[in-house]
Amino acid sequence: MSSSRFPIPQGTLDMLILQILSLEPAHGYGIAQRLDQVSRAVVRVNQGSLYPALHRLEQKGWLRAEWKQSETGRDAKFYSLTASGRKQLAAEKDSWARLAGAVQLIFNEGTR
Repeated sequence: MSSSRFPIPQGTLDMLILQILSLEPAHGYGIAQRLDQVSRAVVRVNQGSLYPALHRLEQKGWLRAEWKQSETGRDAKFYSLTASGRKQLAAEKDSWARLAGAVQLIFNEGTR
């Protein structure tokens, strides 16, 4: 039986995190839940991938983090996009759209 989930292509996780955080600040677990929910459980990210990506994006200046109380009453590190992160997300979306368009052209080549 095949799984409805598959590995996220390398380099895609950063773009997905930026997109989720473009909507509202969130903590790591909230980001993982939102990715799962919006993708209808196709995109599931484990902690071993998510937290290093969040730290990497923060180091690049695309995210800022602050400790706040979560909905459970526990302190959690909430991440939000910086202005630089918004610019990066726009560039990532543009690149993704160009790649997806090129792949579609290649797929359509055999249907002429």
